[in-house]
Amino acid sequence: MNPFATAMLAWQAGTVFTLRSLSMWSEPARAQALLVEYAMEKQRAFAAGGFAAGRAVLTGADPAAVMAAALRPAHRRLRANHRTLTRLP
Repeated sequence: MNPFATAMLAWQAGTVFTLRSLSMWSEPARAQALLVEYAMEKQRAFAAGGFAAGRAVLTGADPAAVMAAALRPAHRRLRANHRTLTRLP
């Protein structure tokens, strides 16, 4: 995996976590529902990654390609969340 992509992923994950935490802190009544939504979002991304990795293994892909396939759905979801949360009003 590209070191720049890894650093960008870590930065975006930290940003999304911080912004979502601040949002829940400002609206404590909705926090439980938001936490469930966020957990389900992660489960869907990891399940999609598992299936993608399985397909890559079955097609004979090399280990780096299998890892990339496994992480792609989570990266895509994280980038979308980051774009949504950092968009100017």
